[in-house]
Amino acid sequence: MDWYCALTEHLLNKDNVVIGNESFESILQQLEKTVVTLYRALLLYQMKSVCSYYQSQGLVFLQGLANLNDWDGDLKSVTDAEIALQKDSDQYNKQHAKRLLGDLVNSARKRQSLLGDIHPGLQDIIAQQKDMHKDEKDNQCLEALRASNPGDDKIRIEQTKGGLLQDSYLWILENDDFQRWRNDQQSRLLWINGDPGKGKTMLLCGIINELKKSTAEGGLLSYFFCQGTDLRINSATAVLRGLIYLLVKQQPPLISHVREKYDQGVKEPFEGVNAWVALSEVFTNILQDPSLKSTYLIVDALDECVTDLPQLLDLIVQKSSVSSPVKWIVSSRNWPDIAERLEIAEQKVRLSLELNTDSVSAAVSKYIQYKVPRLTRRKKYNKETESAVQHHLILNANDTFLWVALVCQMLEKIERWNTLAMLNAFPPGLDSLYKQMIEQVCNSDNADLCKRILSVIAVIRRPVTLKELSSLVETLEPHSDDLESLEKIIGLCGSFLTLRERTVYFVHQSAKDYLLTKASDEIFPCEIGMVHYTIFLRSLEIMSRTLRRDMYGLHAPEFTIDKIKQPDPDPLVAAGYCCIYWVDHLCEWDSSKGGKYSGGLLDGGEVDNFLRKQYLY
Repeated sequence: MDWYCALTEHLLNKDNVVIGNESFESILQQLEKTVVTLYRALLLYQMKSVCSYYQSQGLVFLQGLANLNDWDGDLKSVTDAEIALQKDSDQYNKQHAKRLLGDLVNSARKRQSLLGDIHPGLQDIIAQQKDMHKDEKDNQCLEALRASNPGDDKIRIEQTKGGLLQDSYLWILENDDFQRWRNDQQSRLLWINGDPGKGKTMLLCGIINELKKSTAEGGLLSYFFCQGTDLRINSATAVLRGLIYLLVKQQPPLISHVREKYDQGVKEPFEGVNAWVALSEVFTNILQDPSLKSTYLIVDALDECVTDLPQLLDLIVQKSSVSSPVKWIVSSRNWPDIAERLEIAEQKVRLSLELNTDSVSAAVSKYIQYKVPRLTRRKKYNKETESAVQHHLILNANDTFLWVALVCQMLEKIERWNTLAMLNAFPPGLDSLYKQMIEQVCNSDNADLCKRILSVIAVIRRPVTLKELSSLVETLEPHSDDLESLEKIIGLCGSFLTLRERTVYFVHQSAKDYLLTKASDEIFPCEIGMVHYTIFLRSLEIMSRTLRRDMYGLHAPEFTIDKIKQPDPDPLVAAGYCCIYWVDHLCEWDSSKGGKYSGGLLDGGEVDNFLRKQYLY
């Protein structure tokens, strides 16, 4: 009976009446009737047993013989009631379990739905993390590729030359040769050639500005400006690095071709002896990319590509002869070796500035009309002086922008009252003007200092800042912190040099060429090799005084260079050039001696003492 009572309490528990949203009341009512039937059968059986126990045993015996009490029937009633209860209980348990399982399924579906909502979010987060990682690797790859930003170089060149005058280049847009190159799909290479100072660089700056307008809605424009006086941008590998850099910046998916080389794990894959092989392969793959948009490639001043120019010319000829959505513009002086290699190119167009004298002359006149009023306002010329200056410039310019710019620059230094008397002192022609400029330097009160500065600037590997120049020229060192005085000293060097953001440049490549070829006796009284040797010794001295362990106070040697922040003031600001290029000048001096120099490299020599006492700790 205890077991039956416990079973009943479990089966008829009111907590089991409702499961989820479904009621089991009807099932429980049927189950309750079955339990009552069982209890009735049990109680009747027990009551009959008790009564039988207290009756006369003889009577009980006789009733048993006659089967009057029907014990088997009563027991069967109990058994049948148990079986009925068992069936109803099983049915109830099945329904109950089924409902519970249904609730579990619904709960699982809700959780799955919730997880389904979370899953895309997780996928988005993972994708964003992958993109961030890819973007970081792409940026690292671009930084490894970039030696110089051609866009920044263009702005610097324009500002150094006094700004880009639209009237000085508009003529070329209507030129027949230019139009043929631009409109004929088969004409893929335009070579603009001319003598020094004819305005080729500014002409290409103007062309770039105009082509930008046509590529704004789709298309690529990449360009590079070679400068022989700057080691960063005077080699064939530098040209490819600059062109590829701008292409990838404008069409980012092209970075995949650069990453193929960058991800190979080679340290500095775009520098060193194999750089040209790697870069030319990347460049070729980009030009062959089916997704490449219509593209213009422009390279200025091929004659100022000092390193591997033949390889660059061969590549330009090869790529411009292949059918592709790419058109080229290159410029250079009238050099026979450049003409010989470019002559091989198919479907090329040659635009000679000397054959377009009317257009160039008109452009130079526009330039003079732009420069003279500015000079008049600055010097406060009267009408007579202004007219005389403009007449002299037009008469003697010989279609040369640079000559006009140099004369205007020198006129700024002449007192207003002496302008008319000095006008005839400016001879026509660049070489004649350069000759006069060097004579003025040699006859000035600061001749030795100016010639020393010009000799150093003529042989260094890249443009230097005023502070770096003060380290290389011992006479200037006492004035290293007086930048205003240093700027004035640079101004004494006969307009051969110009300043941009306190960095010293030659006013033009032709100025450097003149000093190295036609004025070498004046600025290199001994020999050019001695200038290299002096810079070498001076560099060792500067580094010995400046360098020390942990210059930037990092206190941790594991810092990567991209995480280093330069202190202000930078202790290496004056010694930067010396630290990088001292060995180049040693090699140049040794080369000038026919490779016979060895004294400084022997035990106890300058290099040995520097490395042992200052460089190695």
